[in-house]
Amino acid sequence: MASEAAAETSETYSEFIDTVERLTNVQQAANVLGWDQEVMMPEGGTPARSKQRSALSTLSHELLTSEKMAEMLDELEAEDLDDEQAAVVREVRREHDRAVRVPQDLVEEISQVSSEALPVWKEAREEDDFETFAPTLEKLVELKREYAEHIDPDRDPYEVLFEEYEPYLGVETAERVLARLRDELVPLVEAIRESEADLATDTFAGEFDIDTQEELTRDVLDTLGYDWDHGRLDTAPHPFSTGNQFDARVTTRFSPDEPLGALMATVHEFGHATYTLGLPREHYGTPLGESRDMTVHESQSRLWENHVGRSEAFWERFLPKVKERFPQVSDASVADAYEAANEVYEDNLIRVEADELTYHMHIVVRFEIERDLVRGDIEVEDVPERWNDKYEEYLGVRPDSNAEGCLQDIHWSHGDFGYFPTYSLGSVLAAQLYDSVEDDIEDVDEKIREGDFEPLHDWLTENVHRHGSRYTTDELIRQATGEDYTADYFLDYVKSKYGDLYELDEY
Repeated sequence: MASEAAAETSETYSEFIDTVERLTNVQQAANVLGWDQEVMMPEGGTPARSKQRSALSTLSHELLTSEKMAEMLDELEAEDLDDEQAAVVREVRREHDRAVRVPQDLVEEISQVSSEALPVWKEAREEDDFETFAPTLEKLVELKREYAEHIDPDRDPYEVLFEEYEPYLGVETAERVLARLRDELVPLVEAIRESEADLATDTFAGEFDIDTQEELTRDVLDTLGYDWDHGRLDTAPHPFSTGNQFDARVTTRFSPDEPLGALMATVHEFGHATYTLGLPREHYGTPLGESRDMTVHESQSRLWENHVGRSEAFWERFLPKVKERFPQVSDASVADAYEAANEVYEDNLIRVEADELTYHMHIVVRFEIERDLVRGDIEVEDVPERWNDKYEEYLGVRPDSNAEGCLQDIHWSHGDFGYFPTYSLGSVLAAQLYDSVEDDIEDVDEKIREGDFEPLHDWLTENVHRHGSRYTTDELIRQATGEDYTADYFLDYVKSKYGDLYELDEY
């Protein structure tokens, strides 16, 4: 009897895995269409593309919510599964239980409206006309509220939406961490602005040819170890990375007077891509071969961008390549480049161009506004003024236009309410992980100076990437660092780093 039960379980699990892999491939196809729409598709392709993506979204929903899927999950949860099998069932069960509560026509409508929203947002941003985008934003907010209500009508709708991106840490953790960052970083930024330290902030001032900048971004990807056989670099209005362990693509954007912006954005997206490429290939198509949600994903991008790309050791390695591409900075020292890369801006309005500290106030603004929108505490028409008021309060600057204000980000056009907090949560985790890296890898700074990034790649793959979604977020953090998730390491890191840079005695 025991052997018969084991055989039956094996057959059920095999059928279950076949269905999960089919579901993953439909989702991956939708991701490629999304990448194409943002990178290469002609502007006139939107009507067909929105229907294509909607069809794939509907098919994905059908596979996930089918009666057969429910039956297999019930049967497998009653069996004696090994740890890996149990993890796969846990993750699919979580997604199934959410999706089965949402009507298929609502899923299809959200997909179509969000696809059609992209060109509307682009036009509104280009024309600095919030009223053009407002009706679309209002529709997306309504649809996502309805989506959250179907999943759990008794819970805060923003909390439900947040769990799409970070299902295990909880929105209470996000609120606590963001409040702590706001309370401790605002005084630090104020102290920096009062500092008389004279940093070489004009190191990369001037005009920098766009084509040469692209060559430089390819140089930095080469330096860090990007696998060109399984990726590519393109441009997009908003830098992003997408793909799987066989095909992880990055995008960036260029401005002739902001070469550091493109460089750091590329390093950031490399961090996402190297995580994706580090996922176990043998588990492609199942949760064991998928990333552990957005907090962990953002930790990888922010670790490479800030702890590596903004480090003095990195600039010792990479500055000669910058000088080779741009002779106008031939007199710059490593200290100059390091200081320029870590300048804390007094008047930055754009999140993706923000420095490492004020970046988090950009996130707090978006988090508080989208939370209030979804909860119904403010209306869409209130967004521009509310945005500008919060910028003035938290960042000390007030946007002159909506293009530099509430229209600058692409996320709301996708209906991605609940995504923004994961940027700061990921930055916090990056510091906690990097502290463990420094404990485990002897003289990691020296290895970066030498251009030897393999030990860092190996550590991250061993402790984060190879696990896919086997562990929950909190379990993975404990596995990697030996501790629970905490903001202590991030705050210690930035206070020490920027206290030294800006000669702050109190830090």
